[in-house]
Amino acid sequence: MRQRTRRAAASLACCAALLGTSAATTAPTAAVPAAPAHGHDPARGTLPAGDGWASAAGGTTGGAAAGRENVRTVRTWDQFRAALAAGGGEPQIIRVVGTIDAQAAGCAAYEAPGYDFDTYLADYDPAVWGYDTPVSGPQEDARAASAARQAAAVQAYVPSDTTVVGVGRNAGITGAGLQIRDADNVIVRNLTLESPLDCFPQWDPTDGERGAWNSEYDAAVVHNSTHVWLDHNTFTDGRHPDSSLPRHYGELYQQHDGELDVVRGADLVTVSWNVFEEHAKTLMIGNSDAAGGTDRGRLRVTLHHNLFRDVGERAPRVRFGQVDTYNNHYVITEGSYSYSFGIGFESRLVAEKNSFRLPPGTGPDRILKKWSEAPLTADHNTVNGTVTDLVAAHNAANPDTPLQRDAGWTPTLRTRVDDPRAVPGVVVPRAGAGRLR
Repeated sequence: MRQRTRRAAASLACCAALLGTSAATTAPTAAVPAAPAHGHDPARGTLPAGDGWASAAGGTTGGAAAGRENVRTVRTWDQFRAALAAGGGEPQIIRVVGTIDAQAAGCAAYEAPGYDFDTYLADYDPAVWGYDTPVSGPQEDARAASAARQAAAVQAYVPSDTTVVGVGRNAGITGAGLQIRDADNVIVRNLTLESPLDCFPQWDPTDGERGAWNSEYDAAVVHNSTHVWLDHNTFTDGRHPDSSLPRHYGELYQQHDGELDVVRGADLVTVSWNVFEEHAKTLMIGNSDAAGGTDRGRLRVTLHHNLFRDVGERAPRVRFGQVDTYNNHYVITEGSYSYSFGIGFESRLVAEKNSFRLPPGTGPDRILKKWSEAPLTADHNTVNGTVTDLVAAHNAANPDTPLQRDAGWTPTLRTRVDDPRAVPGVVVPRAGAGRLR
């Protein structure tokens, strides 16, 4: 049934694309409004033909073919998780109304017997424990048990052939981790996703020279899944930015992980017209240099017309994948900025016609960071309105660790390409939740 319904929906999408969109191309076109979903109901929208990697190999239709009995409207976290599980393997649409809070119960609700944070701090104080040995013992065991309780409560698993869509301008989910895991053909649109707040970060005294607090939970994870379209969402730390978090042992008590991860064999993903804002470790594609067995030849991801606003790093960081990053707008105004594009193990990043706005004192050499020897293509990008050779800027500032040019492939799955000088005016007013047309 899944293959039949996907083929039918894909055929409709293809016909609509021939009538209403241009052919995939790498050549620049005049700025035009964002391509709408096919049909009048965003919940029935399908990815346009040629729109990034998720349009390859049959395309992405999500739950567009769902029968009326498999269209559900939810307003609470319990309703949302129940709806995800109710599809029975058939295409389904889940419409989110208002803001759903997955952590309304508060952190105390997840605490395992025996866990006490003040005792945890006393037991593992570096003055007592030192920096040479990972933490262990009753309080670490109780912390891990508490973390497992929170994970079970705040993570939701999105199955194959599903569309999750926000209704109207103010739909969202806070404190949750959307898991698109071992699935195929998933669409998530028009949601404000406030990052989960890890109630039980782990202290690792061996992380760096002075140790670090490490947290779990991303707002969304694409894990060993294919044909995934994430469109017109806003990823944010919302009420709990890093600046609001305390410090313990002299280090930030980090309660956030990433905003979006695409990992562990995930493939054919398009990320379009989203906002990623005010976050440190933002978007990771490929989670380990040792994952070649699952990731090599996969992790094909397109990022286009997204707004990255005051994000510190990983926008994205790439391992293995053929990643097409074009027509995104990066705005850095304050805070701790490390880099935007992370060039990782066996990556093949193409970064073209993106726009960067950097503050005084921050040069274009900061945009690229070399983690491993891997070639990239970075052409026709602008920095503060001026076309800038990002590879040359990096290499001039880092002569001992130069980057190599030419990713070795040419993207073809693009429905529109804007002049990078026009990108701010196109992306800023149209990207993010509540702006789906």
